[in-house]
Amino acid sequence: MSRPTTRNLVGSRPRSPRRRAAAALLVLPLVAALAACSSSNAEEPGGNQLEADAKAAGLTVNLTPDQDRITTTESAEAVALLPEAYADVDTLTIAVSAYVAPLSFLADDEKTPIGNETDIAHLIGDALGKEVQLEVKAWADWPLALQSGDVDATIANVTVTEERKELFDFSSYRVDQLGWLVQADSEIAEIDEAADVAGLTVAVGSGTNQEKILLAWDEANQAEGLEPVNIEYFENDGDTTLALQSGRIDATFGPNATSAYKAAVAPQDFKVVGIVNGGWPDTAQIAAATLKGNDLAPAITAAINHAIEDGSYDKVLERWGLTEEAVTESETNPAGLPKS
Repeated sequence: MSRPTTRNLVGSRPRSPRRRAAAALLVLPLVAALAACSSSNAEEPGGNQLEADAKAAGLTVNLTPDQDRITTTESAEAVALLPEAYADVDTLTIAVSAYVAPLSFLADDEKTPIGNETDIAHLIGDALGKEVQLEVKAWADWPLALQSGDVDATIANVTVTEERKELFDFSSYRVDQLGWLVQADSEIAEIDEAADVAGLTVAVGSGTNQEKILLAWDEANQAEGLEPVNIEYFENDGDTTLALQSGRIDATFGPNATSAYKAAVAPQDFKVVGIVNGGWPDTAQIAAATLKGNDLAPAITAAINHAIEDGSYDKVLERWGLTEEAVTESETNPAGLPKS
């Protein structure tokens, strides 16, 4: 079952916020808002224009802390799989990285995490009969947060890898897709293979799967005598966005969810010119992570499958424009990306 919710109608094209419109209930997380959120609290005037731009993009976004989230019912099957240590626990503490829409970002109160990942976390809590407490963590800190017992699970766009499976268990909930984002007026029409990035200046996140792919493509290009890729690293998504707008970089390579979100909200500024599976040349899965051997993963997997079966999972992904990244079934510890 679900409560009324504000829905993203963009389909498979989601993006990221920069500024916040001052007094609007439905506010557009325009890419211009991204930079402001990462560098200052300055508010952008013109809320009515932002709303108009949002409607023109076919997008309705609720940025308030009161999300009226989509819910699911408690699952007896999932609850029965909870390990004994969690039988009498009322609350699950789940880490999210609240920085980029539509995955997870801060509401207009600048403290409440919202987005697809937070909604998935609440579906899991519903199915397990638990309250959910969200803890905002830097993405690089999620492994330590689990190992220290600071959180029970992490839902932060984490890709399943064989190396990570040595320390953590996983419950898949999305297909890992990466997108190439460029300026709307860029001469770059498509990026489908390694040769397409030869000689380009590309921003990528350090230590990510997309960095591994880009480095592999660059190595292959140089072996063929093509120009090397100039790789740039930035502290946050807002800085990356500004670099792209200013022409300092030719493209960004990151989660397609955020790239598509930017292109849909500001098509006059951005376009997506290619999509690559996050496990290239294999297929990768995004999953909720739990500490290896604590037996919580099977219960979370069952909770996700309960939400898939009753349709609430699909409604969450539709809300955030991620329907093309949906899985038909959650798996515990699916095949991960091989060790490099």
